[in-house]
Amino acid sequence: MNSKNKYRSILRAEPAEFREKGSKFVGLATWVKSEDQIKDKLAVWRKEYPQASHICYAYRLGVAGEIYRANDDGEPNNSAGAPILGQLIAVDLTNTLIGVVRYYGGTKLGVGGLVSAYKEAAKRVISSAQIVEFQLHRYYKLAITYLDMPHVLSLLKRKRIEIIKNDMTYNCILEIELEIDDEQDITELLSRFGEVEITDLGIK
Repeated sequence: MNSKNKYRSILRAEPAEFREKGSKFVGLATWVKSEDQIKDKLAVWRKEYPQASHICYAYRLGVAGEIYRANDDGEPNNSAGAPILGQLIAVDLTNTLIGVVRYYGGTKLGVGGLVSAYKEAAKRVISSAQIVEFQLHRYYKLAITYLDMPHVLSLLKRKRIEIIKNDMTYNCILEIELEIDDEQDITELLSRFGEVEITDLGIK
């Protein structure tokens, strides 16, 4: 795998359940691209599992998983989020959120038992998920004159470049998405339009 162009994440995952001393654990997994998406997904999970004792989670974001967080959601420190994060790292997943729902069954597991249970729940949902390589994309903002707009639109259509946003309120502003492998050729073509201002919005 070319780490500069691709990353591994989850395309599809079904909840994975198991029980430990009466407590039920449900592993959940999803692809995410931003911390805002993570907040939204956690809110959805809390609505779907309103009676849960805890919904612990961990995530990694970025090309190399450089942005990460582990959350114990009221369990003892490092007994839940850390082992979930460890499973993400072990199989080299990024732009991925793993949650583990726990329904308390009346028997305390202790810190060691919790670590083992949350690790197992994360491991099970990952092992049953469909994991794929995602192509990295770079995003650009284009500021275009009205005169150049038809020609730029024609070029983007011809090259099958996706337009993410289109704002014609005051100026001609487009946001486009390019695969990393294509970005140099396309930006060189766009630079031929003298009045097109190109702003690099980064890789996602």
